Amino acid sequence: ANGYYFSRWAKCIHSSRDFSDMVFIDNYIFNKDVFIQYNSTVGQFVGYTELGVHNAELWNKDPNQLQSESAEVERVCKHNAKNRQSAIADKS
Repeated sequence: ANGYYFSRWAKCIHSSRDFSDMVFIDNYIFNKDVFIQYNSTVGQFVGYTELGVHNAELWNKDPNQLQSESAEVERVCKHNAKNRQSAIADKS
């Protein structure tokens, strides 16, 4: 109970039916505080603590890291949203 906790929460957000406004957000959390975040609208990592700023600087210099994160909009977000939309449409 007195340890340290790391978690990573990724989420996809959209409001349009065609998913044209889909946003992917990837949060890195330490002890309930977001210390670094990737937002596909911004297109890079943003640090919120000293460690987060340091990591953001390193990760933003790596084109493979940025490309991998930005690909999640298509690979995960839109893919899953289309599947869910189809499943809902089939039942109505």
